[in-house]
Amino acid sequence: MTQATSPAPSASPEPCDVLVVGGGPAGATIATLLARQGRDVVLLEKEHHPRFHIGESLLPANLPLLEALGVRAEVEAIGMPKWGIEFVSPQHAHHSFFEFADAWDKSMPFAWQVRRDAFDEILFRNAARHGARTLEGCRVRRVAFDADGADVEATLDDGATRRWRARFVVDASGRDTLLANQFDWKHRNERHNSAALYGHFSGAKRLEGKLEGNISIFWFRHGWFWFIPLADGSTSIGAVCWPHYLKTRVKPLKDFFADTIALAPELAARLEGATLIGDRVWATGNYAYGSRRATGERFLLAGDAYAFIDPVFSSGVYLAMRNAFAGAEAVAAVLDRPADAAAARRRYERHVQHGPRAFSWFIYRMTSPTMRHLFMHPANPLRTKEAVLSLLAGDIYGNVPIGPSLGAFKGVYWWLSLLALPRTFAAWRARRANIRDVGALEGENVMSAHR
Repeated sequence: MTQATSPAPSASPEPCDVLVVGGGPAGATIATLLARQGRDVVLLEKEHHPRFHIGESLLPANLPLLEALGVRAEVEAIGMPKWGIEFVSPQHAHHSFFEFADAWDKSMPFAWQVRRDAFDEILFRNAARHGARTLEGCRVRRVAFDADGADVEATLDDGATRRWRARFVVDASGRDTLLANQFDWKHRNERHNSAALYGHFSGAKRLEGKLEGNISIFWFRHGWFWFIPLADGSTSIGAVCWPHYLKTRVKPLKDFFADTIALAPELAARLEGATLIGDRVWATGNYAYGSRRATGERFLLAGDAYAFIDPVFSSGVYLAMRNAFAGAEAVAAVLDRPADAAAARRRYERHVQHGPRAFSWFIYRMTSPTMRHLFMHPANPLRTKEAVLSLLAGDIYGNVPIGPSLGAFKGVYWWLSLLALPRTFAAWRARRANIRDVGALEGENVMSAHR
């Protein structure tokens, strides 16, 4: 598909209703929705699609959003069906399997694993088809706000400068966190400090039959691994590690990654004979963070530009797209109904806070012995398993009444933790030591490749 054309550079700013910074899932989604409303939308992406990105696992709750955007068929064509999750623990002889069909709402039994380069390009081109003015190779350098909107300045690949005058700005810049940095709102997630190593392999051994596309989670003593099968035959493998472990690296990243994989023998067995594609390993630090606010008078933050949490439950793309749907409503209120703007912003703030909060209680405890036991021995008293599966499917915005059952699950967690108090306390102390900031990958806010 061809990129939308844009006017020649000009010294005077180009007017628009909404300028969206970032052409990933959040930015492309909100640009599509706002363009459908008949607004003049400019969507800027610093790179060129298709471009590499990690986070390939979608949730069942993504499917209604893809249908609403009109791209479900395109995504299905590139996707690997994902019917559930496999958990593998070194402390247990068996594997534990969860299927989304067993969640509270039985109507969302699957999702897809996708190559993000292809998936993100589908969403970006869809925004252009719906009327957004898209521009790639354009990095925003400065945003200056006043009472009526914002002046935005960006640099093109060739060094040329472009300027826009926007009535509203959406920051969907991802881990660049453009406005959170500008306003000094960004903060580390002190309760879950981690980093990641990852690469793509060919020839990995997968589960068989219907389970082939399932995501697998392998715990190991320094964190956990993801195993994501993709439709092109490659498999995404990543290790989310404690910072202190990354600090121990004294060899090339590729060799360190191989040593890390060896610490999870069952994963290593699945990769026996597999080949690291491109002989490349990627690393990213500053992994979990948030912003103190998500809105201002003439802007909002969406997706990773607002917060990023540990990806153990594959929530990133879903939360980004849900932010975009909620954000489109907030933008419409600000531009069309000024009397409702303050209330709309408050609703949006509550919305973007809810997603990370819903997942984080589980994320903070995911490596604890008690949580591992519950996931390896699932049961359904008071529909607790159905409620947890609904959470894992992304069904967290009130479509199903899972709150009381999740509360019961948390009660069981605390009860079992108290029954094994010495073990619980030892695990708590170890985790406190493991998540301390030791400067691993210090200052690295974007993914970088190392050979």
